[in-house]
Amino acid sequence: MKSFKDKVAVITGAGSGMGRYLAVLLAKEGAHLTICDVNQETLDETKEMLRKYNVSVSSLILDVADKEAVEALPQKVLDDHGKVDMVFNNAGVTTGKHFADMEEKDWDWVMDINLNGVINSTRAFIPHLKNQPEAAIVNTSSIFGMVAVPGQTVYHATKFAVRGFTESLALEMAETNENLQVHCVHPGHVGTNIVSNSRMDEEAYQEALEEGTNRRSIFTRNQPANLEEMANNFKEGGMHPSKAAQIILNGVKKNKRRIFIGLDAKLFELSQRIFPNKYHRAWPFFMIPLMLLRDKKPLKSLD
Repeated sequence: MKSFKDKVAVITGAGSGMGRYLAVLLAKEGAHLTICDVNQETLDETKEMLRKYNVSVSSLILDVADKEAVEALPQKVLDDHGKVDMVFNNAGVTTGKHFADMEEKDWDWVMDINLNGVINSTRAFIPHLKNQPEAAIVNTSSIFGMVAVPGQTVYHATKFAVRGFTESLALEMAETNENLQVHCVHPGHVGTNIVSNSRMDEEAYQEALEEGTNRRSIFTRNQPANLEEMANNFKEGGMHPSKAAQIILNGVKKNKRRIFIGLDAKLFELSQRIFPNKYHRAWPFFMIPLMLLRDKKPLKSLD
């Protein structure tokens, strides 16, 4: 896809993080937008940020776990904009409990948003995208769709599944419709609200912290004392989401099927390929350099 000008893009999870800045950067390049999120307040904030661009913007409160609402979304986009060219299935959540301790409702909550939401949205929009001269589906997986850590069974289950679904879909579309690009995004540590919005309680966090300390885990050594502090540190300590969004859009323009965000994502994926059964042992060697090199500043072009 050479240009985003006059394209119509749909973005889920647009109330914050990468979704918000995908909207801003696309609007800056002349794309028209339908932005969706479950949170009215943050969605309105994103919409306000888009007012300075000369593009049409529609916003919609949407829970991507609601299959009927997702199935109705394409017609709403067509009613507002007349067409649809790009769909960014970006909304995602997590929870922090081990599988044996997780309630089924929390498992289903993550599954319905991270996996079923992506599948249902893709199914709903494909008929409208296939006829466009240029079109793209961009599904957000994670570097945790490549490697695994304890305490994230449901997150890994969804993100590995999104990766497999998206890569198979890309091969199918390449056989039948060369105009429809399909991309799988693998972010490393990007500073978003995913931890603060997770279904992890303070008791579970303290248990995980204690367990990690006992095992001398690289993930829990020198960790924040409580969940709120951890959520704040996660948001402030990662790559700024505006830069992550720019990497995604560059990947779409270059038609990259896999889009890795951040040096950490690239190194974690490399460690898995070199040491498929023992990749965790390689991680301590580049954790400190990664923390020092992580770019936390927003894009200069947003100033």
